[in-house]
Amino acid sequence: MLKYLAVGFGGFIGAIARYLLGTYIGGRYGQRFPYGTFVINMTGCFLIGLVLALLSRTTASTYWRYLIAIGFIGAYTTFSTFEYETLRAVQDGQVLVGLLNIVVSVIVGFIAVWAGDALGRVLV
Repeated sequence: MLKYLAVGFGGFIGAIARYLLGTYIGGRYGQRFPYGTFVINMTGCFLIGLVLALLSRTTASTYWRYLIAIGFIGAYTTFSTFEYETLRAVQDGQVLVGLLNIVVSVIVGFIAVWAGDALGRVLV
């Protein structure tokens, strides 16, 4: 039962963080390109690489994995929103924006998860 509470609490905090950051970035940089979703996905990729690298190399309770990786990061990242915004761009005739979003998100996301994992390995 405790693992469900950890996932739920982490998810609650992650969803709020996602909403606040996405709203802030969207308001600051506009909606022409989904900057908020991009930043959230990239920081989420970095965080999951870092957190799982750290947790796999420590004796920390598995409940930290439920709370942070599954709950918080799972609710914080917005891959489904990324996909939807890409679809909307293509449907609106902005095929290049849609393709750019796919290519940049995948490449920078991979680099971010690699960097998070590398930092986690150095820290432990």
